[in-house]
Amino acid sequence: MKKKGTPEEAENKTYTTIRQDSCESFEERKSVFIAHARRVTTEDEAKAFISEIRKKYSDARHNCWAYSLAESNIARFSDDGEPQGTAGLPILNVIKTLGALDVAVVVTRYFGGILLGTGGLVRAYTEGAKRAVEAAEVVTYEAYDEFFLECSYADYRKLDYELPRRGVKVDSVDFGASVTLCGAVRQTETEKLAEKISELGSGRIKFDVIGERFDA
Repeated sequence: MKKKGTPEEAENKTYTTIRQDSCESFEERKSVFIAHARRVTTEDEAKAFISEIRKKYSDARHNCWAYSLAESNIARFSDDGEPQGTAGLPILNVIKTLGALDVAVVVTRYFGGILLGTGGLVRAYTEGAKRAVEAAEVVTYEAYDEFFLECSYADYRKLDYELPRRGVKVDSVDFGASVTLCGAVRQTETEKLAEKISELGSGRIKFDVIGERFDA
């Protein structure tokens, strides 16, 4: 079954990425740096993002970038005219240090007329990448089991208290002749939850695991 929120081939029990797009800017010795981050899941998406930023800042001297994908463990970067190893690789190192996947970062530089030197460039591009990724909000997804349960109203009153204590994410609840609920629980807690539900309902509550997903 394909895991929601991460590539189908992901095998780890956790998956770290970014939650949203971001844009951060700062000035270093009259050079202006503008850093963008975006969550991408394919090389086509990463390339489209890079092209978008290049077009937006087409008058800038450098649009340096890096991305890391879960798909086939792909990681690429470009210095885009800056001295080798001073821009793209530092950006990629920021992504890798966070253990993040499916992340693309582009750091644009408007040259201010003052040379920063090799060390200065590395520091500036590292800073740009850090700002962009932090603003995009790093989030770690965990493996969850999706489940369905059906119970009486009396038993639901017990579950309504117990489920939040177990860290259950409730997706939907339907109040009909009986109460039916769809939710998700960390895979490490599924067995304990099933045991507790059986105990609370004395075996009356129907509980079935119906799938899996990655969730924050």
